[in-house]
Amino acid sequence: MPGWAWTLVGVVGGLLLCWLALMAVLWRSRPDELRLRELLRLLPDVLRLVRRLAGDPSLARGVRVRLWLLLVYLALPIDLVPDFVPVLGYADDAVLVVLVLRSVVRHAGVDAVGRHWPGTADGLAALRRATRLSG
Repeated sequence: MPGWAWTLVGVVGGLLLCWLALMAVLWRSRPDELRLRELLRLLPDVLRLVRRLAGDPSLARGVRVRLWLLLVYLALPIDLVPDFVPVLGYADDAVLVVLVLRSVVRHAGVDAVGRHWPGTADGLAALRRATRLSG
């Protein structure tokens, strides 16, 4: 087998291992059914929140880039975990949103999320419960 073929096999094998590791992490950190339902009800407000946070010039550039990448990922029809995979197919988007929001809170603070939240106070409380955000 030529050298480029071994390189291709190595790259494909590495990508497959990374994908399997991602699947294991998603399976381990998937939100329970109650949190998924809360997040699905809050989806329009969460999308507006992410868009508002991404456009806030007072936040660090790295935080805004993360949020824009999240919006692009959510808009693309291609997922890391296809939707036909039971449980994980739909949970990967919710888990990714939770992880990015936690990162935003770590770097920008809970006040930034509260300042840009477009929904009700009950909705913000549900988002904080679902994502385990402090405050």
